[in-house]
Amino acid sequence: MNLAIFDLDNTLIGGDSDYLWGQFLVEKKWVDAELYEHENQRFYDEYKAGTLDIDEFLEFSLAPLKQVSIKELTQLHHEFMQKKINTIWLPKAEALLAKHRANDDFLLIITATNHFVTAPIAKKLGVDAIIATMPEQKNNLYTGKVSGTPCFQEGKVERLSQWLKDKSFSLDESYFYSDSINDLPLLLKVTYPIAVDPDDTLKSYAKEHLWSIISLR
Repeated sequence: MNLAIFDLDNTLIGGDSDYLWGQFLVEKKWVDAELYEHENQRFYDEYKAGTLDIDEFLEFSLAPLKQVSIKELTQLHHEFMQKKINTIWLPKAEALLAKHRANDDFLLIITATNHFVTAPIAKKLGVDAIIATMPEQKNNLYTGKVSGTPCFQEGKVERLSQWLKDKSFSLDESYFYSDSINDLPLLLKVTYPIAVDPDDTLKSYAKEHLWSIISLR
């Protein structure tokens, strides 16, 4: 069984779930609209440019989770899936997953976006497992802090290495699909790096190194 690893945002779905969650919170009036929308856009632009300070961003993005119970957040997320995620669903991504599933590959999503936002999306996609940035919980409430290493840039390599220690998989004959230059550290670790609707920097790198470039749009 080979590993087929996938980034989530702008790879398997046609948008960024972290950014859309922030927009959703603004629309629901759960956060200060003007301030939150401005900061949400700033962090998203920095992410695309490869200059994001992940610790600063996570302090911002996880703060709303500590305001209410996990039960209430789960109900809110169900609405988020209907209004935001279903509108950016990619049939070609589902077909790609089905192809790897038919090859008996193990399907793994690895994403910088936090587990609360992404786990239901991964479930809907039908993958075997997900590695995501983990929000800290205490007494069945989110604290607004991160548990462990953020799953971003080199952190994706670290988190995947930790995950592999308890599994029978290796990176031999492995695939990794991503749209972002932020994922270059992990793309360099797998056997088959594949750029999916890549940003300009990743596209240039992929062309220079003769990597496969595909579109799921």
